[in-house]
Amino acid sequence: MQKKLKLAIVTSYPPSKRTLNEYGFYLTNHFKQKTDDYSEILLLTDKLPEGQKFDFPAEGVKISAQEVWDFNKITNPLSILSAIRKFKPDVVLFNIQFLSFGDKKIAAALGLFTPYLSRISGYPSVVLLHNILEQVDLNAAGITENKLLASIYNFIGGVLTRIILKANVLGVTIPKYVSILESKYKAKNVALLPHGSFELPPLPSFDLVAGPMQVMAFGKFGTYKKVEMMIEAVELIRSRTTLDMEIVVAGTDSPNTPGYLEGVQAQYSWVKNLRFTGYVAEEDVPTIFGESAVVVFPYTSTTGSSGVLHQAGSYGKPAIMPNLGDLAMLVEDEGYAGEFFEPDSKESLADAIQKVLEDEEYRIKLAKQNYFAAASLPMSDLVDWYNLHFQKLVK
Repeated sequence: MQKKLKLAIVTSYPPSKRTLNEYGFYLTNHFKQKTDDYSEILLLTDKLPEGQKFDFPAEGVKISAQEVWDFNKITNPLSILSAIRKFKPDVVLFNIQFLSFGDKKIAAALGLFTPYLSRISGYPSVVLLHNILEQVDLNAAGITENKLLASIYNFIGGVLTRIILKANVLGVTIPKYVSILESKYKAKNVALLPHGSFELPPLPSFDLVAGPMQVMAFGKFGTYKKVEMMIEAVELIRSRTTLDMEIVVAGTDSPNTPGYLEGVQAQYSWVKNLRFTGYVAEEDVPTIFGESAVVVFPYTSTTGSSGVLHQAGSYGKPAIMPNLGDLAMLVEDEGYAGEFFEPDSKESLADAIQKVLEDEEYRIKLAKQNYFAAASLPMSDLVDWYNLHFQKLVK
């Protein structure tokens, strides 16, 4: 019989609004349900604003949280390591990407040393890395436009990737990432840990809700996720059809572009049926997706697997996707479906949205394919993959 593990998870977690907070929420709560595998779970999180607190359901594995790190603090590795040593976990899981610990160079880089520090301190570390620098367009992602700086960032990124690879296991969400890391870095400890679907509601109704058809984008906007072209594409459709549509921008600014959505709202104040929801709490996510006719991905680049695509699948929604990078790979690798558009063309995006909204049979076909793609790999099954890696490390 396998040992029940004490598991520490380094992640942001709601009500924190830091990157990967939503993924941390669902991943943690699926681990919490595995009472045969875990005796206790400790979240090592970023510090919450004053007055906010974590809320965990009572059932399942005992869980607690310690706020031990903060964005752009250079002491984060020491704070996290100190908490790990006090808890004495069997395994430490890091749910991170390259800018999880800061958007300032030194703080961001130092934070990525933490999995290695955990390992050499005697606590096996498993990293779920949501992006790799080799697949990030630094210009489109809002990091730098300067070619010389991009070369320097790529060099530093390579060094940091080698540091992250010093964890016991480095998990990535896309098969191509495994190939790149094994080929470029000769890595032997890379594992495919797919993104998975957060949760799988019962088979949804694929009928549209009453009222205007909602054309929705969801996420943190302003760097490589920009909504201007989506707004203009819907306006183009309105100029040539009688389709009744509402544009829904669901989410907040990216931390790198504060004030972006406020600026967009002012710029397009003349557009009818344009709604900005602001931050969407977890309990409101089903409604936002459930009421949507299509989910648009107004991306100029991608930086890893898409949680929004998996959510769109879970709620049985068709996707309107740019024909680029990781999204195209996900469609091929995981069986999702969407209508593609050229990422720099308002006309192409308008054509894609219009095609899906005007063809009821096609819309439902895409919606069903995405639902069943999501159903094929729910996160509740994926956490069993993690446990296999954990058990190997503690034997």
